Amino acid sequence: MELMEVIKSRRTPATEINQRITKLQEVMQLQGLDGAIIVQNIDLFYYTGTIQNSQLFIPAEGKPVLLVRRVYQRAKEESPLENIQPLTSLKKLPELLAGMGFTGLKKLGFELDVLPYNNVILYQQLFPGVELWDISPAIRNQRAVKSAYEIEILKRAGQIHYEVFRQVPEFLKAGITEVELAGKFEAVARAMGHQGLVRIRGFNQDLTYGCCVSGADAAVAGFFDGPVSGAGLSPAYPNGGGQKRIVRGQPVILDYSGIVDGYIVDQTRIFSVGPVSEKLRRAHREAVEIQEAIVEIAKPGTPCGELYDLAANMAEKCGLADHFQGYKENQVKFVGHGVGLELDEMPVIAKGVKTLLEPGMVFALEPKFVFPGEGVVGIENTFVVTPDGVERLTLNPDELVEI
Repeated sequence: MELMEVIKSRRTPATEINQRITKLQEVMQLQGLDGAIIVQNIDLFYYTGTIQNSQLFIPAEGKPVLLVRRVYQRAKEESPLENIQPLTSLKKLPELLAGMGFTGLKKLGFELDVLPYNNVILYQQLFPGVELWDISPAIRNQRAVKSAYEIEILKRAGQIHYEVFRQVPEFLKAGITEVELAGKFEAVARAMGHQGLVRIRGFNQDLTYGCCVSGADAAVAGFFDGPVSGAGLSPAYPNGGGQKRIVRGQPVILDYSGIVDGYIVDQTRIFSVGPVSEKLRRAHREAVEIQEAIVEIAKPGTPCGELYDLAANMAEKCGLADHFQGYKENQVKFVGHGVGLELDEMPVIAKGVKTLLEPGMVFALEPKFVFPGEGVVGIENTFVVTPDGVERLTLNPDELVEI
């Protein structure tokens, strides 16, 4: 296919983009904003359909304008927005906006959760006397509820991810290193269209395709904000698989994202070469039971904190509280997280969170048990909230696979 044909076939529909912008404008009007300037890549993509280097100005009322620094022609091809213009210098931004009739601005929204401090200072200099308002919570809350268009993409991601995971028994062998196994898995995912980048909004939360770790190394805690980290290859990136070889009877955890057109599903499965201990097998069954119990009560209007409390209480009742979502002092206080264009979207299924589930929310549920010196077992699947409950988007069987 020619580049233009690819772009046209994968371009976000204009109706979808317009609906997103209208919803944000409704929030801006309630907050008394005159407009918002969007610059973070994935937010740009959400509201424009392109990630070309741009400044998107969304007025509280009226048509948005996309001002492109690089590359203007690609932005024109990729985005369905009507008003797309070149921007030769950021310093010209106020002048260009004023020339379009956007004058007397007093309060502007910015993505202050991710915008570097130096950039904030620059915008304050460009718009003296204007109040800079954090529009990020409004964006994240909007993006938490997916449209039917987005859910269809996520379903495709789940179907492709199923095919990738289905091939694991073909190349999992005793003696192979974790990074070799990761490479084989990731090569299949890449060949099936994985973009090779997992976007995370959280500061300093780096991640590649996912995490492939085994045995005692899987239980090594690290900087990554999740129940499983792994030893990694070096202190430069102490996360994921290392040079440890896969040993018979040890659990191998594959915690990986599947991505289609930028949209992420998250899934974890446990494999082993030969049987694991009955202790670990039992803990894995408990994790699956926790998942099933949460799925049973996860309906629109359910507070996210209640889902976490149910999981934590079940872990305590089965005597595994110290191992739930990490070991003792290294435990994380969540059992699920929103997914979409980023891996750490809303909602968060965490202790004390009062956010209510809504139809269209998509989250990954990941009850796991960590045993230092032995390994990690558990499960992770991605679900979309429906009017009646939740629908699962990741399709591989939940069973621990012993080869």
